[in-house]
Amino acid sequence: MSGATQVTELSVARRRLAVDSIGIWVLAIVIGTIFGFTAREGGLSLIEAAAFSSILFAGAAQFAAVGLLAVAAPWGSIVLLVWLLNARHFLYAASIAPHTTHLPRRVRAGLAYLLTDEAFALTSAHIARLGRFDLAGGWYAGFSIFVPWNLATIAGWLAGAALPEPGTIGLDVMFPASMAGLAVGLVRDRAALIALITGGAAAVTAAILINPSAAAMIGGLIGPLVGIALTQRGRSQGEGGAQ
Repeated sequence: MSGATQVTELSVARRRLAVDSIGIWVLAIVIGTIFGFTAREGGLSLIEAAAFSSILFAGAAQFAAVGLLAVAAPWGSIVLLVWLLNARHFLYAASIAPHTTHLPRRVRAGLAYLLTDEAFALTSAHIARLGRFDLAGGWYAGFSIFVPWNLATIAGWLAGAALPEPGTIGLDVMFPASMAGLAVGLVRDRAALIALITGGAAAVTAAILINPSAAAMIGGLIGPLVGIALTQRGRSQGEGGAQ
């Protein structure tokens, strides 16, 4: 493949990444604003709310932690719940890591810090289109959520009582709906389809039998685990057949 062709493919892939991220920007602004409002209602100061979004930077876990803080739950319980809700990020990192082994450790650490559900979806799709990892694309995927999320958190806290209750205008379903759309966009083979169906079924079951927070945690763990297991099995069978 010529250098000119590679440059063209990279340019096209980056434009597609930018287009895909438009919906993510909107989502981050809306949900981040809701978090800022929720944090204020939960008794957090502006600085505390901003610190949650800039340091923890984990949507569902932030909402869960604020809710537990509002009822004076033990710190141990809060830390445990946040860890469990974010445990799926180990699987995201395991999926992206093989594509970034050539990068310096500090760069990989920065990318890992910015790795969210949405950033993983954008980055995975970008890798699939290019066939390799694009560092500029990886940074863009991460910051396309980090920047609007943090700005919206501040705006939501400052707006305070001027904001309507999320449930009254349907914003409470926007996050799960958007994540479902991102997940469907990542389905490129049989393993991904089975992982999506399995994770979705596990999440729905957990939501019915336990609660929505458990749904995010259980579905977010089971789906990626199934996908990784099936992918590894396919690779092993392929290597065995080649011998």
